[in-house]
Amino acid sequence: MLDLKFVKEHLAEVKENIKNRNMVADADLVVKLYDERTALTTKLQSLQQKRNENAANMKQKLDPETRQKFIEEGKKIKEDVSQSEKELAEVEAKLEDAARQLPNMCHPDTPIGKLDTENLEVKKVGVPRKFTFKPKSHVELGEELDLIDFERGTKVSGPKFYYLKNEAVFLEEALIMYALNILRKHGFTTFITPDVAKEEILKGIGFNPRGNESNVYAIEDEGTCLVATAEITLGGYHSGEILDKSALPLFYCGLSHCFRREAGAAGQFSKGLYRVHQFDKVEMFVYCLPEDSNKLHEKLRLIEEEIFEGLGIPFHVVDTCTGDLGAPAYRKWDLEAWMPSRATEEKPEGDYGEVTSTSNCTDFQSRRLNVKYHDDDGKNKYVHMLNGTAIAVGRAMLAIMENYQNEDGSITVPPALVPFCGFDKIGPKTEIKDPVYHAAKK
Repeated sequence: MLDLKFVKEHLAEVKENIKNRNMVADADLVVKLYDERTALTTKLQSLQQKRNENAANMKQKLDPETRQKFIEEGKKIKEDVSQSEKELAEVEAKLEDAARQLPNMCHPDTPIGKLDTENLEVKKVGVPRKFTFKPKSHVELGEELDLIDFERGTKVSGPKFYYLKNEAVFLEEALIMYALNILRKHGFTTFITPDVAKEEILKGIGFNPRGNESNVYAIEDEGTCLVATAEITLGGYHSGEILDKSALPLFYCGLSHCFRREAGAAGQFSKGLYRVHQFDKVEMFVYCLPEDSNKLHEKLRLIEEEIFEGLGIPFHVVDTCTGDLGAPAYRKWDLEAWMPSRATEEKPEGDYGEVTSTSNCTDFQSRRLNVKYHDDDGKNKYVHMLNGTAIAVGRAMLAIMENYQNEDGSITVPPALVPFCGFDKIGPKTEIKDPVYHAAKK
């Protein structure tokens, strides 16, 4: 949430920011309601002062007629106070709702644009592999090597669910341990977070818990939701708290299951593991002083780069344009890995697909969640909050399978993961031991 005084004093900039983000929000209404709240607050304070004066007068020695006069006046003031409190509460509720529609301001260097195709490439690492054979998609490899079962995932749970099998199970756990060990080296406190969070925490982070546009699964009659990312639970960890300035910055990382409805998500590049309803992720989260958030945002991006450089997967980094930022982000970098299965007529060898992102949300989330620090001047001020994906396991596995595939149909395991999973290659099975297959043969 933006500082309402800032919105009033920089209304033109706020409206231009909404336009650049290609969002719908009414900044004029916010200012109007803000002014109404200020006027009602002043009125209420005046009435409360009159009530106190009337009460003080009642304590004096008064003749019956004068006392009755003060009693009648007190009743009238009480009614006026009650009415003013009701009016103020109604305006505050409307103001809260309108203000929550406003997106965060953007970093001055953020590219202006509406679509992800307008994101600005700022760095490229690694060279995409030139295959001497026609590469397969991770969906084909997963089925042929008996690593992923999408068909039974759909049968049991619905579309965009899946089973990981055999070596893929160890590959997933290896990716998690690989990422966690890198983050431990960088001084992160590690968590396994709850898979459920209250709706007010989701709203504070910037997720819409209900409605057609919601991307999360709401739990009926509980006021809670399945989390879409550990950003939600790590961001809510210190909600309503005042942090010790000397303890900042706080570097947290959380392993969680992630559940997303992905309503409306479709297309040839959304198949397989790229866009699913459930996946595992290691998320980074930082609470820091406002003056440190820009440099710490770059630190998170460099850690993401370190993780994928260590895996030997080509990628590039993009500065996300205004229309693709998401409401809480002040600035966001996406790391997109090379994926051969994204081949098109224009790009026959493949293309990049997002695997991680990192956002500086400044004080946008901390204002909603009421997370502050006690400053040296004695005042409590809002912290800045940042988040970044260390590893989204499904997409990382997709990139490994497609980039490390061999002509004989096998997949080489990146050397960095071998100590964690215990093997260096995933080969074709000599026999598919499917009980249904054998039952049908009898």
